[in-house]
Amino acid sequence: MEEETCKKMGYVPKTYIRYWNYTAMDPFNDLLLGPAYSINKILTQSGLTLKDMDVIEIHEAFAGQVLSNVAALDSTDFCKEAFGRSEKIGAIPLDKLNAHGGSLSIGHPFSATGVRLMLTASNRLHRENGRFALIAACADGGLGHACIIERYPQ
Repeated sequence: MEEETCKKMGYVPKTYIRYWNYTAMDPFNDLLLGPAYSINKILTQSGLTLKDMDVIEIHEAFAGQVLSNVAALDSTDFCKEAFGRSEKIGAIPLDKLNAHGGSLSIGHPFSATGVRLMLTASNRLHRENGRFALIAACADGGLGHACIIERYPQ
């Protein structure tokens, strides 16, 4: 909702959505790697890096799926072949990743996964006094999504 509408209704905004994207890749070779593709694109688009992120939430379709995306982003070969980068994106700090559990432990409400990720990241930004959060998810058929949110100044 628009910031002014939120305030007129008596609410205080929690976060701004600063950047977002969707990606599609070959589901035969890259199924469930949507977060890696979308994270590459969103970091390039925003000019930010993993080091700028205080909170990272990645949808956990399967435990191995998150691990494969983490490994892909920290692989020079993968980042060169898939993204045309000269170097890897880097290691995701595990202390910032899904700190309260992923979709398997918190819940994966079908059709509401994005809202769950957004609220978890927004609440963490406030509790942990962070500025930026990176959110990413995969979807069936070789799709990916990422967004960067920024904590609303209080």
